Amino acid sequence: MSTASTRLPEGRYGRSSDERADRKLRVAAVVLGTLLLALVGYFAYDKVFETRISAQVITFVASDNAVKVHLEVHKDSGTDGYCTLRSQAADGSEVGRADFRFTGSATRIDQVVTLRTTAKGSTAELLGCHTG
Repeated sequence: MSTASTRLPEGRYGRSSDERADRKLRVAAVVLGTLLLALVGYFAYDKVFETRISAQVITFVASDNAVKVHLEVHKDSGTDGYCTLRSQAADGSEVGRADFRFTGSATRIDQVVTLRTTAKGSTAELLGCHTG
């Protein structure tokens, strides 16, 4: 039987196990919240401050020593960059690769470029675009 005189005073001899669990849960929530905030901040910075250049091949026409590629480029105004194209023969061997530079203030460039090849190319592949 427990009376008021035999009970220990609350909080006098350290924290209870419930209070320790609550504190651990709060610390875990703060750590996870901080990580989430950092992740959102990184993606926001990347979206706002990083310049981008992208392109896509619309069509291409191959001849014995060149491939004419209709390329559509999207970039930030005033950003200079280049796109790398390659062509492969029917057997899969690479027959041509070149970088094509895009400068100026236009944000959309629609251009036909000529990729010289060492043999008849059967593809026109955009490998990527980069600023600089």
